[in-house]
Amino acid sequence: MIMTGAQAIVECLSKQGVDIVFGYPGGTILPLYDALYGSPVRHILTVHEQGAAHAADGYARASGKVGVCIATSGPGATNLVTGLAAAFMDSVPVVAITGQVQTNLIGRDAFQEIDITGITMPITKHNFLVKDISRLQEILQHAFCIARSGRPGPVLVDIPRDIQTNTYDFAGLAAEYPRQQLLRQSPDLPALLAKAAVAISNARRPVIIAGGGCISANAGQTLQQFSEQCGLPVVTTLMGIGAMPGNHPNLLGMTGLHGLKPANHAVHTADVLIVTGSRFNDRVTGDRARYADGKIIIHIDIDPAEVHKNVDAAVPLVGEMNHILTVLTQAVQPGDLSGWWQTIRDWQGRYDTPAGRHDFSAPWVMSELNRQLGDKEVIYVTDVGQHQMWAAQGLAVNSPRGFLTSGGLGAMGFGLPASLGAQLSRPDKRVIHIVGDGALKMTGCELYTVAAEELPIISIVINNCSLGMVRQLQHCFFNKRYSASLLPLRMDFTAFANAFGIPATVTDTADEFGSALARAWERQGPSMIVANIAADDMVSPMIAPGGAMDAYVDAE
Repeated sequence: MIMTGAQAIVECLSKQGVDIVFGYPGGTILPLYDALYGSPVRHILTVHEQGAAHAADGYARASGKVGVCIATSGPGATNLVTGLAAAFMDSVPVVAITGQVQTNLIGRDAFQEIDITGITMPITKHNFLVKDISRLQEILQHAFCIARSGRPGPVLVDIPRDIQTNTYDFAGLAAEYPRQQLLRQSPDLPALLAKAAVAISNARRPVIIAGGGCISANAGQTLQQFSEQCGLPVVTTLMGIGAMPGNHPNLLGMTGLHGLKPANHAVHTADVLIVTGSRFNDRVTGDRARYADGKIIIHIDIDPAEVHKNVDAAVPLVGEMNHILTVLTQAVQPGDLSGWWQTIRDWQGRYDTPAGRHDFSAPWVMSELNRQLGDKEVIYVTDVGQHQMWAAQGLAVNSPRGFLTSGGLGAMGFGLPASLGAQLSRPDKRVIHIVGDGALKMTGCELYTVAAEELPIISIVINNCSLGMVRQLQHCFFNKRYSASLLPLRMDFTAFANAFGIPATVTDTADEFGSALARAWERQGPSMIVANIAADDMVSPMIAPGGAMDAYVDAE
């Protein structure tokens, strides 16, 4: 069939099952926008290209499908960079399509010409510059295959304007690029699985660590069966929240820098760690040498590059996680772990759930969300900062893909655009967007997109008139010298939300917040609740950066 390159792009998107794309138009990408007009692919116009990238990311995290964002050349493309980096570091499948100046102008410093493939090479799984229209659909199909295969991640396709406007006979192309055939197991995997099963069976203090790879692999149910059948306690990383139901008795909570004390003590004391889809980043391990000391590390991951990268594994299990966990569930014959469980229950009884120093605090807000929404179909999306850690510590997330956050990059401004992407991908659920007052100022204008699309997102602003996590670090490690972290000018967030036609409520007490949340839930459209909390509330517990898992900092 003879068609323009732009029309071929739209056809390829449709064949890949893409129903929604996020983007912002500009000169070099206008042929594609013309082809999108009237097509079955729905386009969501964001306020900023960074918002489009984060929205595609949120769409992918919530749905498990590939998210798609579109931008023009030059500043449009460079505005995608933060969002692509966030997706790359958290292994999220995204395809970014960017316009480029026409092929005979490349390298001549044409208007809005930027080498976006060069810029994004370190933060994408792969990227392409299309110079031959005959390869256009093949490259796009390959891009989707790369994005979702193995360890997921973002792929960028840069398409010159003349490639979009020229015509070509695209007849005879495959409906879909052949997916890469991943080895289900390496040749020595059976022997390694047997070794792992023996180590777990002989363990006296075993702990499972569920990372973000558990979510990506859709292995939550398999993980739960493994934990239950073998009687193993589970902790999660920040990215692994939701891999086990939040109310499951085997779940100890999040581990790491701001992990719960029972979870951190269990990891610190363990003799065997079964690590599923975690890359052992510094926020999880602290001092890596002390973290692994005296432990048998069993590391399960789809990406061989992660094995031994940060922590040496005694038993590396590289392969498909559901398969590996299923084999271990059948092979492990655990010994008597009653003493280990008694120690864990003692820790849980000894250490209180984190709380603020004031009656109305962010930890209380999280408990109220659990109380009112615990039986509802919700997806929590956070931004980055203190509120993120309070949410990770306090929310009971009962399903995979029910807690979305920027973990590896820690990108402030992620939360709101990711919320709109998540809400569009899962209209059967309600997105609860949790954000700090600093982060909301970064991408808050995406409230325009939320309002324009009439998305029923509830935004909860944890307002302490400061860049809270920066202030906390200055409080603890910089002699309380609050340099550029206090925000004395109080922003009127209700007026800001009202400017987009979104109702908002300011709350200063627990009663006010509880009532406001109930009203917001009854509304069919978007709403905002501002929770004014004290600036001196700190996230606790807190591990000293680079310290051991039991070396806590006094955050008071």
